[in-house]
Amino acid sequence: MDIRRRLVCGVFAVFFFVVLEAPLQAAELRISVAASMTDVFKDMIEEFSRKQPDIKVLPNFGSSGGLAKQIYQGAPADLYVSANAQWIQYLLDSRKIDHDSLYTLAHNSLVLLGVNNNNIKSLSDINKMKRIGIGSPGSVPAGQYARQALAKLGLYDRLLQAGKLVMAKDVRQALIYADRGETTASFVYKTDALLAGNAVILLEVPQHLYSRISYRMALTKSGASKKEARMFYEFIVATAARTVVKYGFSIPD
Repeated sequence: MDIRRRLVCGVFAVFFFVVLEAPLQAAELRISVAASMTDVFKDMIEEFSRKQPDIKVLPNFGSSGGLAKQIYQGAPADLYVSANAQWIQYLLDSRKIDHDSLYTLAHNSLVLLGVNNNNIKSLSDINKMKRIGIGSPGSVPAGQYARQALAKLGLYDRLLQAGKLVMAKDVRQALIYADRGETTASFVYKTDALLAGNAVILLEVPQHLYSRISYRMALTKSGASKKEARMFYEFIVATAARTVVKYGFSIPD
C-alpha cells in the first residue's frame, strides 16, 4: 500500500513539475482587414509582435464586404478594418462591433491601371476597351467606388451588358488581372497600383465621381472585452500614421 501511494505521489509530482515548467501559450488575436491594407498591417503586426511576443496576431485579409459577412455569421474576429463605411454601418446595425472604438485610419483614391499602350485620355474612353477588371461591387469597396464613377458617366450598365466587366473577388485580384494583361485595364486603389510590376496608372479617376475612400476600424464586441485586442488597437492608433503614409495612403485631416 505504501509503495502504491509513493508511486501515485511521484506521478503527480512529475505532472505538476511539467505543467509549471511548460511555457505559457501565446494569446491569440484575430483581425479581419480589407485586402488593400495587407502590407500596412503586415508591417504593424511585425512591429507589435516584437514588442508583445506573447500575443499572436492572426490576420484575415479579404474584401470588406466578405469579411463583414463572416463576422455577422459568427466567425471569430477581435478587430475589423473596412475600406467602405457601408460595411462598418452593417456591423454597427447588427451590434457586432463596438461603436466607441470606431477610428479612421487613412484615405485612398481610385485609379485605372493597365498596359502602357492604351490611348485613354479620360474615363469616357473606357468604352473602347475589351476587358475591364473591377472588384465585385456587391462586396468589394473598390468595385463599389468604380461603379459609382462609371454610373455617373452613364457607362456602368452599358459596359456590364456588353460583357466587358471582369469581376474580381477583391482589389488585389483586379490588380493581378491588369498586371498580367488578362484585362485591358482594372480599377484599383492608387496604393495597390504602386505594387504593379508591368501595368501603369493610365489615369486617376476624378474624385467628384465617387465617395471619399476612408479606412475605418473598430473592435468587435468580443474584442472590446479582450485585453490583448485593446492593446493592439491602441498600438495601431499610436503608430498607424507613419505606416499608412509609407504605403501611399493619406492620413485623415
